[in-house]
Amino acid sequence: MVRILVTIPVNLLKVVSRPEDLEKLESFAEVIFNPYERDLTEEELSRLIRGVDGCITSWGSPRFTEKVLTNADKLKIIGHAAGSVKPYVTEGVFRRGIVVVNAASAIAKAVAEFTLAMILNCLRAIPQHIFAMKGRNWGYKWERTLRTWDLREKRIGLIGFGAVARELVPLLKPFDVRISVYDPYVPAGVLKGYGVSPASLEEVMRESDIVSIHAALTDETRYMIGERELRMMKSTAYLINTARGAIIDERALVKALKEKWIAGAALDVFEVEPLPKDSPLYELDNVFLTPHIAGLSDERRSMLFGVIVEDFKRFFSGEEPLNRVDPRKLKVLA
Repeated sequence: MVRILVTIPVNLLKVVSRPEDLEKLESFAEVIFNPYERDLTEEELSRLIRGVDGCITSWGSPRFTEKVLTNADKLKIIGHAAGSVKPYVTEGVFRRGIVVVNAASAIAKAVAEFTLAMILNCLRAIPQHIFAMKGRNWGYKWERTLRTWDLREKRIGLIGFGAVARELVPLLKPFDVRISVYDPYVPAGVLKGYGVSPASLEEVMRESDIVSIHAALTDETRYMIGERELRMMKSTAYLINTARGAIIDERALVKALKEKWIAGAALDVFEVEPLPKDSPLYELDNVFLTPHIAGLSDERRSMLFGVIVEDFKRFFSGEEPLNRVDPRKLKVLA
Protein backbone atom coordinates (compact mmCIF):
# COMPACT_ATOMS: atom_id res chain seq x y z
CA MET A 1 0.00 0.00 0.00
CA VAL A 2 1.09 3.56 -0.61
CA ARG A 3 1.76 5.78 2.41
CA ILE A 4 -0.13 9.08 2.68
CA LEU A 5 0.64 11.88 5.14
CA VAL A 6 -2.31 14.09 6.13
CA THR A 7 -0.98 17.33 7.61
CA ILE A 8 -4.44 18.74 8.42
CA PRO A 9 -5.05 19.10 12.19
CA VAL A 10 -7.88 16.92 13.48
CA ASN A 11 -10.20 19.85 14.26
CA LEU A 12 -9.95 21.16 10.68
CA LEU A 13 -10.09 17.67 9.19
CA LYS A 14 -13.58 17.26 10.67
CA VAL A 15 -14.68 20.39 8.78
CA VAL A 16 -13.26 19.59 5.33
CA SER A 17 -13.99 15.85 5.21
CA ARG A 18 -16.73 13.26 5.61
CA PRO A 19 -16.31 9.84 7.28
CA GLU A 20 -16.69 8.08 3.93
CA ASP A 21 -13.78 10.09 2.49
CA LEU A 22 -11.45 8.88 5.23
CA GLU A 23 -12.68 5.31 4.74
CA LYS A 24 -11.97 5.53 1.00
CA LEU A 25 -8.44 6.84 1.62
CA GLU A 26 -7.68 4.08 4.11
CA SER A 27 -8.96 1.48 1.63
CA PHE A 28 -5.94 1.99 -0.64
CA ALA A 29 -3.35 3.69 1.56
CA GLU A 30 -1.59 3.56 4.89
CA VAL A 31 -2.45 6.95 6.39
CA ILE A 32 -0.24 8.94 8.74
CA PHE A 33 -2.23 11.69 10.44
CA ASN A 34 -0.93 14.94 11.89
CA PRO A 35 -0.11 13.97 15.50
CA TYR A 36 -0.62 17.54 16.74
CA GLU A 37 -3.82 19.56 17.22
CA ARG A 38 -2.29 22.42 15.26
CA ASP A 39 -0.54 23.16 11.98
CA LEU A 40 2.85 21.52 11.47
CA THR A 41 6.07 23.50 11.53
CA GLU A 42 8.61 23.24 8.71
CA GLU A 43 10.77 21.04 10.93
CA GLU A 44 7.89 18.68 11.74
CA LEU A 45 6.83 18.41 8.09
CA SER A 46 10.45 17.70 7.12
CA ARG A 47 10.51 14.81 9.57
CA LEU A 48 7.09 13.33 8.76
CA ILE A 49 7.45 13.60 4.96
CA ARG A 50 10.22 11.01 4.77
CA GLY A 51 9.07 7.75 3.22
CA VAL A 52 5.57 8.89 2.19
CA ASP A 53 4.21 8.66 -1.37
CA GLY A 54 1.60 11.41 -1.07
CA CYS A 55 0.76 14.34 1.19
CA ILE A 56 -2.64 15.98 1.79
CA THR A 57 -2.63 19.54 3.09
CA SER A 58 -5.09 22.39 3.61
CA TRP A 59 -5.02 25.92 5.03
CA GLY A 60 -2.14 26.56 7.40
CA SER A 61 0.29 24.03 5.95
CA PRO A 62 3.98 24.98 6.00
CA ARG A 63 5.59 25.60 2.59
CA PHE A 64 7.28 22.78 0.74
CA THR A 65 10.69 24.38 1.08
CA GLU A 66 13.99 22.87 -0.05
CA LYS A 67 14.50 21.63 3.51
CA VAL A 68 11.19 19.74 3.36
CA LEU A 69 11.75 18.48 -0.18
CA THR A 70 15.22 17.16 0.65
CA ASN A 71 13.53 14.70 3.03
CA ALA A 72 10.66 13.94 0.62
CA ASP A 73 12.49 10.92 -0.73
CA LYS A 74 9.41 9.12 -2.11
CA LEU A 75 6.90 11.96 -2.55
CA LYS A 76 5.01 11.74 -5.83
CA ILE A 77 1.87 13.84 -5.28
CA ILE A 78 0.65 16.70 -3.08
CA GLY A 79 -3.09 17.29 -2.65
CA HIS A 80 -4.29 20.61 -1.26
CA ALA A 81 -7.80 20.35 0.24
CA ALA A 82 -8.52 24.01 -0.55
CA GLY A 83 -8.13 26.36 -3.50
CA SER A 84 -4.89 28.23 -4.22
CA VAL A 85 -1.70 26.26 -3.61
CA LYS A 86 0.60 29.28 -4.02
CA PRO A 87 1.25 29.89 -0.30
CA TYR A 88 2.39 26.30 0.15
CA VAL A 89 3.89 24.92 -3.06
CA THR A 90 7.27 26.10 -4.35
CA GLU A 91 8.98 25.90 -7.72
CA GLY A 92 11.08 23.05 -6.36
CA VAL A 93 7.99 20.83 -6.12
CA PHE A 94 7.40 21.02 -9.87
CA ARG A 95 11.10 20.74 -10.72
CA ARG A 96 11.10 17.37 -8.97
CA GLY A 97 8.14 16.21 -11.07
CA ILE A 98 5.79 16.02 -8.09
CA VAL A 99 2.16 16.23 -9.15
CA VAL A 100 0.00 18.84 -7.40
CA VAL A 101 -3.80 18.71 -7.19
CA ASN A 102 -6.27 20.96 -5.40
CA ALA A 103 -9.98 21.10 -4.56
CA ALA A 104 -10.81 24.02 -6.83
CA SER A 105 -13.57 22.05 -8.53
CA ALA A 106 -15.49 21.76 -5.24
CA ILE A 107 -14.99 25.39 -4.31
CA ALA A 108 -15.87 26.69 -7.78
CA LYS A 109 -19.60 26.01 -7.53
CA ALA A 110 -19.91 27.90 -4.25
CA VAL A 111 -17.87 30.85 -5.52
CA ALA A 112 -19.94 31.02 -8.71
CA GLU A 113 -23.20 31.17 -6.74
CA PHE A 114 -21.73 33.82 -4.45
CA THR A 115 -20.59 35.88 -7.45
CA LEU A 116 -24.09 35.81 -8.92
CA ALA A 117 -25.45 36.98 -5.56
CA MET A 118 -22.94 39.84 -5.52
CA ILE A 119 -23.95 40.91 -9.02
CA LEU A 120 -27.65 40.98 -8.09
CA ASN A 121 -26.95 42.81 -4.84
CA CYS A 122 -25.03 45.49 -6.72
CA LEU A 123 -27.58 45.99 -9.47
CA ARG A 124 -30.62 46.05 -7.17
CA ALA A 125 -28.93 47.86 -4.25
CA ILE A 126 -30.23 45.21 -1.86
CA PRO A 127 -27.75 45.91 1.00
CA GLN A 128 -28.55 49.64 0.93
CA HIS A 129 -32.26 48.95 1.14
CA ILE A 130 -31.79 46.48 3.98
CA PHE A 131 -29.70 49.05 5.85
CA ALA A 132 -32.36 51.72 5.23
CA MET A 133 -35.14 49.47 6.53
CA LYS A 134 -33.10 48.77 9.67
CA GLY A 135 -33.23 52.54 10.16
CA ARG A 136 -37.02 52.45 9.61
CA ASN A 137 -36.59 54.43 6.39
CA TRP A 138 -39.36 53.02 4.17
CA GLY A 139 -39.17 55.93 1.74
CA TYR A 140 -35.52 55.27 0.92
CA LYS A 141 -36.54 53.29 -2.16
CA TRP A 142 -37.96 56.43 -3.77
CA GLU A 143 -34.75 58.46 -3.54
CA ARG A 144 -33.65 58.77 -7.15
CA THR A 145 -30.01 59.13 -6.16
CA LEU A 146 -30.10 55.35 -5.64
CA ARG A 147 -30.30 53.81 -9.10
CA THR A 148 -31.18 50.14 -9.58
CA TRP A 149 -30.92 47.97 -12.67
CA ASP A 150 -32.06 44.64 -14.10
CA LEU A 151 -29.51 41.95 -14.80
CA ARG A 152 -31.37 40.85 -17.92
CA GLU A 153 -29.70 41.66 -21.23
CA LYS A 154 -26.68 43.23 -19.57
CA ARG A 155 -23.14 42.73 -20.81
CA ILE A 156 -20.93 40.70 -18.47
CA GLY A 157 -17.14 40.70 -18.76
CA LEU A 158 -15.16 37.89 -17.14
CA ILE A 159 -11.43 38.22 -16.49
CA GLY A 160 -10.10 34.69 -16.34
CA PHE A 161 -11.95 31.56 -17.43
CA GLY A 162 -11.04 28.86 -14.95
CA ALA A 163 -13.25 26.64 -12.83
CA VAL A 164 -15.29 29.42 -11.19
CA ALA A 165 -16.01 31.33 -14.40
CA ARG A 166 -17.09 28.10 -16.11
CA GLU A 167 -19.56 27.42 -13.29
CA LEU A 168 -20.79 31.02 -13.36
CA VAL A 169 -21.68 31.09 -17.07
CA PRO A 170 -24.63 28.63 -16.81
CA LEU A 171 -25.98 30.59 -13.83
CA LEU A 172 -25.96 33.79 -15.87
CA LYS A 173 -27.41 32.37 -19.09
CA PRO A 174 -31.10 32.44 -17.98
CA PHE A 175 -30.79 36.23 -17.66
CA ASP A 176 -30.15 36.51 -21.42
CA VAL A 177 -26.88 38.33 -20.83
CA ARG A 178 -24.00 38.72 -23.29
CA ILE A 179 -20.76 37.37 -21.88
CA SER A 180 -17.26 38.25 -23.06
CA VAL A 181 -14.07 36.75 -21.62
CA TYR A 182 -10.48 37.88 -21.37
CA ASP A 183 -8.17 34.91 -20.82
CA PRO A 184 -5.13 34.61 -23.11
CA TYR A 185 -4.54 31.03 -21.97
CA VAL A 186 -7.91 29.59 -23.01
CA PRO A 187 -8.42 28.69 -26.70
CA ALA A 188 -11.24 30.45 -28.55
CA GLY A 189 -12.80 27.05 -29.28
CA VAL A 190 -13.23 26.37 -25.56
CA LEU A 191 -14.91 29.75 -25.05
CA LYS A 192 -17.20 29.09 -28.00
CA GLY A 193 -18.22 25.80 -26.40
CA TYR A 194 -19.50 27.73 -23.39
CA GLY A 195 -21.33 30.24 -25.57
CA VAL A 196 -19.11 33.18 -24.59
CA SER A 197 -17.03 35.53 -26.74
CA PRO A 198 -13.27 36.13 -26.50
CA ALA A 199 -12.26 39.74 -25.92
CA SER A 200 -9.24 41.85 -25.05
CA LEU A 201 -8.87 43.23 -21.55
CA GLU A 202 -9.64 46.70 -22.87
CA GLU A 203 -12.83 45.50 -24.56
CA VAL A 204 -13.99 43.82 -21.36
CA MET A 205 -13.36 46.95 -19.30
CA ARG A 206 -14.94 49.40 -21.76
CA GLU A 207 -18.01 47.45 -22.83
CA SER A 208 -19.19 45.54 -19.76
CA ASP A 209 -21.94 46.50 -17.33
CA ILE A 210 -20.43 44.02 -14.86
CA VAL A 211 -16.74 43.09 -14.75
CA SER A 212 -16.10 39.97 -12.66
CA ILE A 213 -12.58 38.79 -11.85
CA HIS A 214 -11.78 35.06 -11.87
CA ALA A 215 -8.02 34.96 -12.54
CA ALA A 216 -5.22 33.46 -10.46
CA LEU A 217 -2.80 35.86 -8.80
CA THR A 218 0.55 35.70 -10.61
CA ASP A 219 3.27 38.19 -11.49
CA GLU A 220 1.33 38.78 -14.70
CA THR A 221 -2.03 39.50 -13.04
CA ARG A 222 -0.85 41.47 -9.97
CA TYR A 223 -2.42 44.95 -10.19
CA MET A 224 -3.85 44.05 -13.60
CA ILE A 225 -6.77 46.34 -12.78
CA GLY A 226 -5.33 49.76 -12.03
CA GLU A 227 -6.31 53.36 -12.62
CA ARG A 228 -5.97 53.05 -16.40
CA GLU A 229 -8.35 50.07 -16.55
CA LEU A 230 -10.84 51.53 -14.07
CA ARG A 231 -11.11 54.73 -16.09
CA MET A 232 -12.11 52.62 -19.09
CA MET A 233 -15.24 51.34 -17.34
CA LYS A 234 -18.73 52.75 -17.79
CA SER A 235 -19.88 55.11 -15.04
CA THR A 236 -22.83 52.72 -14.52
CA ALA A 237 -20.66 49.58 -14.33
CA TYR A 238 -19.79 47.42 -11.31
CA LEU A 239 -16.59 45.55 -10.49
CA ILE A 240 -16.79 42.17 -8.72
CA ASN A 241 -13.79 40.36 -7.22
CA THR A 242 -14.03 36.87 -5.72
CA ALA A 243 -10.57 35.81 -6.95
CA ARG A 244 -7.54 37.48 -5.32
CA GLY A 245 -7.34 40.97 -3.90
CA ALA A 246 -4.00 42.03 -5.36
CA ILE A 247 -5.30 41.66 -8.91
CA ILE A 248 -6.83 45.10 -8.27
CA ASP A 249 -4.83 48.16 -7.24
CA GLU A 250 -6.90 48.98 -4.15
CA ARG A 251 -5.72 52.59 -3.98
CA ALA A 252 -6.88 53.16 -7.55
CA LEU A 253 -10.19 51.45 -6.79
CA VAL A 254 -10.80 53.66 -3.74
CA LYS A 255 -10.22 56.69 -5.96
CA ALA A 256 -12.56 55.33 -8.63
CA LEU A 257 -15.31 54.72 -6.07
CA LYS A 258 -14.89 58.08 -4.35
CA GLU A 259 -14.91 60.01 -7.62
CA LYS A 260 -17.69 57.86 -9.13
CA TRP A 261 -15.79 56.69 -12.19
CA ILE A 262 -17.81 53.49 -11.73
CA ALA A 263 -21.13 52.79 -10.02
CA GLY A 264 -19.70 50.48 -7.40
CA ALA A 265 -17.89 47.29 -6.48
CA ALA A 266 -18.31 44.10 -4.49
CA LEU A 267 -15.18 42.58 -2.95
CA ASP A 268 -14.71 39.28 -1.15
CA VAL A 269 -10.90 39.36 -1.34
CA PHE A 270 -8.29 41.98 -0.50
CA GLU A 271 -4.60 42.66 -0.96
CA VAL A 272 -4.07 42.34 2.80
CA GLU A 273 -6.30 39.96 4.76
CA PRO A 274 -7.92 40.50 7.14
CA LEU A 275 -8.70 43.90 5.64
CA PRO A 276 -6.93 46.49 7.88
CA LYS A 277 -9.29 48.41 10.15
CA ASP A 278 -8.06 51.71 8.74
CA SER A 279 -8.86 50.77 5.13
CA PRO A 280 -10.79 53.56 3.36
CA LEU A 281 -12.95 50.89 1.74
CA TYR A 282 -14.97 50.67 4.97
CA GLU A 283 -16.06 54.29 4.61
CA LEU A 284 -17.50 54.02 1.09
CA ASP A 285 -21.20 53.44 0.51
CA ASN A 286 -20.82 52.14 -3.06
CA VAL A 287 -18.77 49.05 -2.24
CA PHE A 288 -19.93 45.79 -0.60
CA LEU A 289 -17.33 43.95 1.48
CA THR A 290 -17.34 40.32 2.63
CA PRO A 291 -14.53 38.50 4.52
CA HIS A 292 -13.26 35.99 1.90
CA ILE A 293 -16.21 33.64 2.33
CA ALA A 294 -17.31 33.01 -1.27
CA GLY A 295 -16.16 29.40 -1.37
CA LEU A 296 -17.08 28.43 2.17
CA SER A 297 -20.62 27.10 2.11
CA ASP A 298 -21.01 24.27 4.63
CA GLU A 299 -21.70 21.72 1.88
CA ARG A 300 -18.63 22.64 -0.15
CA ARG A 301 -16.24 22.73 2.81
CA SER A 302 -17.12 19.14 3.70
CA MET A 303 -16.34 18.04 0.12
CA LEU A 304 -12.78 19.38 -0.07
CA PHE A 305 -10.98 16.34 1.34
CA GLY A 306 -13.07 13.95 -0.76
CA VAL A 307 -12.04 15.66 -3.99
CA ILE A 308 -8.38 15.12 -3.10
CA VAL A 309 -8.93 11.50 -2.05
CA GLU A 310 -10.58 10.74 -5.39
CA ASP A 311 -7.66 12.27 -7.28
CA PHE A 312 -5.17 10.34 -5.15
CA LYS A 313 -7.02 7.12 -5.91
CA ARG A 314 -6.92 7.91 -9.63
CA PHE A 315 -3.23 8.83 -9.52
CA PHE A 316 -2.11 5.68 -7.70
CA SER A 317 -4.26 3.61 -10.06
CA GLY A 318 -2.38 5.02 -13.02
CA GLU A 319 -5.11 7.46 -14.12
CA GLU A 320 -4.84 11.22 -14.68
CA PRO A 321 -6.06 13.31 -11.71
CA LEU A 322 -9.05 15.53 -12.41
CA ASN A 323 -7.77 18.61 -10.57
CA ARG A 324 -4.11 18.76 -11.53
CA VAL A 325 -2.48 22.18 -11.07
CA ASP A 326 -0.73 23.47 -14.20
CA PRO A 327 2.56 25.13 -13.13
CA ARG A 328 2.73 27.07 -16.42
CA LYS A 329 -0.40 28.99 -15.42
CA LEU A 330 0.42 29.16 -11.73
CA LYS A 331 3.95 30.57 -12.10
CA VAL A 332 4.84 29.64 -8.53
CA LEU A 333 7.81 31.54 -7.19
CA ALA A 334 10.36 29.90 -4.91
